[in-house]
Amino acid sequence: MAKLVLIRHGQSEWNLSNQFTGWVDVDLSEKGVEEAKAAGKKVKEAGLEFDYAYTSVLKRAIKTLHYVLEESDQLWVPETKTWRLNERHYGALQGLNKKETAEKYGDDQVHIWRRSYDVLPPLLSADDEGSAVNDRRYADLDPNIIPGGENLKVTLERVMPFWEDQIAPKLLDGKNVIIAAHGNSLRALSKYIERISDDDIMDLEMATGEPVVYDFDDKLNMTNKVKLGK
Repeated sequence: MAKLVLIRHGQSEWNLSNQFTGWVDVDLSEKGVEEAKAAGKKVKEAGLEFDYAYTSVLKRAIKTLHYVLEESDQLWVPETKTWRLNERHYGALQGLNKKETAEKYGDDQVHIWRRSYDVLPPLLSADDEGSAVNDRRYADLDPNIIPGGENLKVTLERVMPFWEDQIAPKLLDGKNVIIAAHGNSLRALSKYIERISDDDIMDLEMATGEPVVYDFDDKLNMTNKVKLGK
């Protein structure tokens, strides 16, 4: 049966500086580039071959996908970019330093904003200069569906239509798929695939640049999960 590989982008410049990133289009750090290339080598060593590739519209994920495919000699694989695989939108927290935010609001509150399933962060208004409403890559979207902030529950709700329309049919057809995306959009997919509870999903970590390989039966039930560790 088909294989699905999920990979969180390599370390970004804002991962390095400990800032909330969300939909801000931050680049990979030097370490992130190396992580992505190393992931591609592991994919090649594991003999994984893909029929389709998916990523977000944010360059840290796009570049990670390209490095992985290049290092595994699969840069030709058909690729689709979608906003539905974007990182969760951190609202008004975007750009803030996580340590300084914890000092201001308390560790417990910041942990809830970062890890809880259904608690929203402080929202970013549509007229804020940092709002995605002003970004032309989302120009074709109804402004009413462009978020001002998301939790994992909302992130899962906007990822699932893409899973059902695009990814699941490919897997059911026996095609191998790679998704290079973000910590929370991939946590949302993992929650669905592995049937993780709302409480337990708080503890799931997605390491940067680490491919996670899923196997499925012919009804798309997960049968195996392997991490290609760093």
